[in-house]
Amino acid sequence: MAISIIRTVILYAVIIIAVRLMGKRQIGEMQTSELVVTLLISDIASLPMQNTDQSLLSGFVPILILIICEIVLSVLMMKRAKFRRIVCGMPQIIIRKGKIDQAQMKKLRMSTEDLCEQLRQAGCFKLSQVEYAIIETNGKLSILKKPEDEPPSCSQLNIQPEKSSVETVVISDGELSKSSAKICGVSEQKINDILRSENTRLEDVFIMTANSCGEFKIIKRECKN
Repeated sequence: MAISIIRTVILYAVIIIAVRLMGKRQIGEMQTSELVVTLLISDIASLPMQNTDQSLLSGFVPILILIICEIVLSVLMMKRAKFRRIVCGMPQIIIRKGKIDQAQMKKLRMSTEDLCEQLRQAGCFKLSQVEYAIIETNGKLSILKKPEDEPPSCSQLNIQPEKSSVETVVISDGELSKSSAKICGVSEQKINDILRSENTRLEDVFIMTANSCGEFKIIKRECKN
């Protein structure tokens, strides 16, 4: 029993490393090759977990080969556009200038219900508002609304927008995140200065967000009775 637990933990760590090496895409954002490799890795890893008579090396080697193949394939797709089109395909326009391309929908085996569902997920609840709709290579739908249905921009309204910057959680549950502070361009010294000015200790902070514009928000821990 102990051997099975150890083997499972080791393989679990190997799979996490493998997924990290392949990138940070979510399942819905994966290209065809990435999805195939992910499924194969999970299937290969399950064999040594279930069969303790099988050596761990027999699981590591195929996983390593798949990772190398995926990395090589990614480099080739990045360098060669034609190769990428062969592996991943091309984006397909299913609505052009407000008109649905029924032949393209049949080719993609996409029903009207699928189209309406993906339009809603893209933030459009009226088919009449869509100027262009494109099925991307990962299967997601991208839309461009008609100009009259797009919200006006600040430049169109002659409004000077406020400066914006990246906001991150720099303190989470009493723990300072140096990496998050670096992302938003706030130094550790600046965070400590803010805490002192607010008469707040680090360990009393539940969440603190900050950005490079000097804006911050502190939510303190709730006191336990």
